Amino acid sequence: MNHDVSILVVEDDEVDIRNIRRAFGRNGIRNPVHFVEDGESALAFLRHEAPFEDPSDAPRPALILLDLNLPKMSGLEFLQTYKADPSLRDIPAVVLTTSDEPTDRRRSYEYGISGYIVKPVSFESFTEAMRRFELYWAIC
Repeated sequence: MNHDVSILVVEDDEVDIRNIRRAFGRNGIRNPVHFVEDGESALAFLRHEAPFEDPSDAPRPALILLDLNLPKMSGLEFLQTYKADPSLRDIPAVVLTTSDEPTDRRRSYEYGISGYIVKPVSFESFTEAMRRFELYWAIC
């Protein structure tokens, strides 16, 4: 992955955020990473709305990593909204969630996601999932 492009992570769980940071570090993913905790904040980030009005603080991400189980606006609601916006829909999204429900997976792909990763329980499994993620994006 080009290390100059940023990644937007939409995740509300502090343990998962810490694991994402550690897994990125272990896999040499050095891209700038921005974290928001819900779908509403993610839309504000992408649209440069308060509190993200300054584009230098909220650069257009090359990739969105998205949890589905979020407060305020679920990940599926976020996908539906941002994929309907012509100025945003070309940003690829990968779902990173605890949900292994076939309905969530199907709906996510219907909204145009690029990948669906079920969060593993152990940190080692999580790090391996992030390694596969890096390999996938390196060849895309």
